[in-house]
Amino acid sequence: MAKWSAVSILGCAQFVMVLDSTVMNVSISQVVSDLDTTVAAMQATITFYTLTMAAVMLLGAKLGDVWGRRRAFIVGSIVYGIGSLLTGLSPNIVLLFIGWAVIEGLGAVLVIPAIAALVADNYTGRDRVTAFAAIGAISGGAVAAGPLIGGLITTYASWRYVFIGETVVMIGVLLLTRFVADRSKPARIRIDVWSVLLSAVGLILIVFGMLQSKTWGWILPIVPADDGGFPITPLGLSLVPYLIAAGAAVVWLFFKRQVYLTRTGRVPLLQVSLFKIAQLRSGLSVLGAQYAVTAGLFFMVPIYLQMTLGLDALSTGIRIFPLSVALILFSIVGTILSRRWSPRRIVRIGQVILVLSSLVLLAAVSTDLRSIAFGTGMFFAGTGLGLLASQLGNVNMSSVSERESSEVGGLQGVFQNLGSSLGTALIGSVLIASLGTAFLSGVNSSDLPDSAKTAVSEATQSGVDIVPASSVPSIAKDAGLSSSDGTTLEEVYSEAQIGALRVSFFVLTVIAGLALFLTRDIPTTVTVVQKTRERPRRA
Repeated sequence: MAKWSAVSILGCAQFVMVLDSTVMNVSISQVVSDLDTTVAAMQATITFYTLTMAAVMLLGAKLGDVWGRRRAFIVGSIVYGIGSLLTGLSPNIVLLFIGWAVIEGLGAVLVIPAIAALVADNYTGRDRVTAFAAIGAISGGAVAAGPLIGGLITTYASWRYVFIGETVVMIGVLLLTRFVADRSKPARIRIDVWSVLLSAVGLILIVFGMLQSKTWGWILPIVPADDGGFPITPLGLSLVPYLIAAGAAVVWLFFKRQVYLTRTGRVPLLQVSLFKIAQLRSGLSVLGAQYAVTAGLFFMVPIYLQMTLGLDALSTGIRIFPLSVALILFSIVGTILSRRWSPRRIVRIGQVILVLSSLVLLAAVSTDLRSIAFGTGMFFAGTGLGLLASQLGNVNMSSVSERESSEVGGLQGVFQNLGSSLGTALIGSVLIASLGTAFLSGVNSSDLPDSAKTAVSEATQSGVDIVPASSVPSIAKDAGLSSSDGTTLEEVYSEAQIGALRVSFFVLTVIAGLALFLTRDIPTTVTVVQKTRERPRRA
C-alpha cells in the first residue's frame, strides 16, 4: 500500500477541489436564508468561482514549474484551506464571495495542475494508468456525491460544516505531503505578464459569455430591453456572441504572443506547440466534451427532482447516488480493461453507453418519476463517465514529457472549466427557452378563461422562471387568478417542465454523440503508457 500513498493523498485534494463546485447547488436556498442575501448574488458567486479558475489556471501551472510542483501544491492547499475556512465562517455574502470565489479559486489553480503533474511524477508504466484512473474515479465520485453530501449536511446540520470539513481535509493533506515525491527541479524562468493578462482576459470573456447565455440569449436577446431584459443589445443582438468573439480574439493574440516569445528565445506561458500533438488534442477535446455532458446532467437532474417532483436536497442526492457508484466501479473496470483493450476502444464504448443512458433518462422523465428507468439511466451514465475517467488523464499526460506535465495539467483544468461552462450554459439556455415556449403554448391551448390567458401572457413577457411546480397556485393567487385557474396553471407548468427537460436531455444526447468524432487520435495500442521522453521543442 505504501506505493499508493501519493495518489491517496493527491486524491483527497482532488476530491475536495471537485466537491466544492457541486455541493453548493443543493444548499443555495439555505445559504440565501442564513446570509440574508439573494439567489442572484449566489449565482454571481458561483459564476465568479469558475471565472477565477479559468482566468489564472495557466499561470498556476507555470508557477508549479517555477516553485516546484510539490511546493505549488502545498501553497495552493494552504490558500484553499484558508478560503474554505473563511467561507464556512462568513457572516455575509461579501466574505463568502471573497473566501469561496476568490481565495479558494486562487488556491485551486495551484493545486489542480500540480495534482496531474505529481501523479505523473510519482508513477510509471501500468501504475501510472491505475493512478490516473483513481484520480478520475475520485473526481467523478465527488461530482456525484456533492449533492448527497451537501443535502445531508445542510438538512441535518449546516452548509457551513461542508467548508469547515474541507479545511480539515486540506490540513490532513498538508501533514502528509511529505509522502508525495517531486523529482522536478524549480525552473529559473521569468513569467511574461502580457501572456498572463491575455490568457486571463480571453478566457474570462469566453466563460462569462457562455454562462450569461441562459440569461441574455446566445444570439438574439431572450427578452427585449424595453421589457426588462439586458439593456445592452448591439445591433439588436445579445451581448453574448460579442463577448465570446472578443474572448476568442484575445486568446488568438495570446497564442501569437506565445509564438513570438518562443521565437525570440524567451519562455512562454504555454508551449503552443503542444497542440500539434494529435493525441493531446484529442484527449483534451474529449475531456471538454465529457465535462460539458457532466455539467449539463448535473444542471438538469436536480431541477427535475426538486422543481418538478418536489424532492428535498437529501432525496435529490440519493437519487443521484447510482451514478456515483457506477462511476467509481467502472473507473476500476476501465483500468482493468486497459490491459487488453486500447484507450480509444474503452473511450468509445464509454461514449456510446453515455448516449444510450441519456436516451433512457429522456424516456424516464415524467411527473410520477419512473424510478426503475431513471435509476438505470443514472447508473449507465455513471458507467460511461467512469470508463472515460479511467483513460483521459493518462491519455493526456502520457502524450508529453514530464517536463511539460504541469502545462498539460493546467490545460486539463482550462478544458474542464470551458466544458463545464458550455454544458451549463447550453443546457440552461435550452431549458429556459423550451420552458417558456411550452408553458405559453400550454396556457393558450388550456381551458383557462381569456382574461387568465391574457394575465399569464403579460406576466411572462420577461420570461418564465424555473420554480417548483407546487408553488404555481400561490403565484397565480397573488396575480389575482382563482384557485381553479391556479390548479390548471400548475398542471400546465408541470407538463411544460417535463417537455423542456425532454428537449434538454435530447440536446445532451446529441452532445454525447458528437463527442464520438473527437476520438480519432486517442491511442489504439493496448500499451497506453509511454516511457518518459523529451520531446524536441518547436519554435
